[in-house]
Amino acid sequence: MTEAKRLIVTGAAGLIGQNLVARLKDRGDFEIIGLDKHAANTETFRQLNPDIAMIEADLAEPGSWMEIFEPGDGLVMSHAQIGGLYEKPFTDNNVTATVNVLDAAKRAGIDYMVHLSSSVVNSKARDFYTESKKAQEKVVLESGIPACILRPTLMFGWFDRKHIGWLARFMGKSPIFPVPGEGKYIRQPLYAGDFCDVIISAVESPKPGEIHNISGQDKVTYVDLIKAVKDAVGARTNIVNIPYGMFWGLLKTYAVFDKDPPFTTKQLEALVTPDEFEVTDWPAIFGVNATGLDKALDETFHHSVYSKVSLEF
Repeated sequence: MTEAKRLIVTGAAGLIGQNLVARLKDRGDFEIIGLDKHAANTETFRQLNPDIAMIEADLAEPGSWMEIFEPGDGLVMSHAQIGGLYEKPFTDNNVTATVNVLDAAKRAGIDYMVHLSSSVVNSKARDFYTESKKAQEKVVLESGIPACILRPTLMFGWFDRKHIGWLARFMGKSPIFPVPGEGKYIRQPLYAGDFCDVIISAVESPKPGEIHNISGQDKVTYVDLIKAVKDAVGARTNIVNIPYGMFWGLLKTYAVFDKDPPFTTKQLEALVTPDEFEVTDWPAIFGVNATGLDKALDETFHHSVYSKVSLEF
């Protein structure tokens, strides 16, 4: 039997990291090493994966974690700041941390990586997340390390602590589910399981220098997506349309009492921005199958183990 290849996954305790490791760990062809700074989520990772190394470290701060990289390692950069009210965490976690990871990888002689960017680099939205992801991708492109860059749209799946996962939990607690405006803006949700298959393919069959937009294959209005989530979880909540301005004001008021809210006014503004992203034939490019929305939602909310695990914000 050949020796397992080392694969370093940054942001391993987050949504994509947890999904990726869950799909990799039983294959036996990778020795996985996770890096993440979130204490509670790294503890969840260790409970689910006691046989996999997890290093808790703030990648925005140089430290001993930089010494784990070795020549020939595979590298998947999955760390990201997704939500928040202030600019600094986005700069620290999306830009500074990436500079540090790339510095460690270059010193170790790593000659290929898979970088998880975001479809927002092509978005009309202007917010801390969008601008920091653009800066992050620029740093990767200028690093000199050949990379396959993947730009996913809004994702959902096991371990989802924001977006669809949070919406589903809210549905279970509230008799009313508010939708801003008419809710007719187009979304292209991407199943995390499919995206992980794309990542694994990009690791096993390197595509250096390539950039791929990985959009959900189904275009669906936001209100229809909410209805599909409601059906998948069996919620009894009533979906109610409310004026956009009122919705924005409620989020602004909520942020006064919660300094790290799960959904912010900036995310609301991005939600209603009229973006439609390119739908490429990524299933054929990466040799994977795309899962239909209804089946993906069913897998998300009805797995015997992972559907019961909620990560912290």
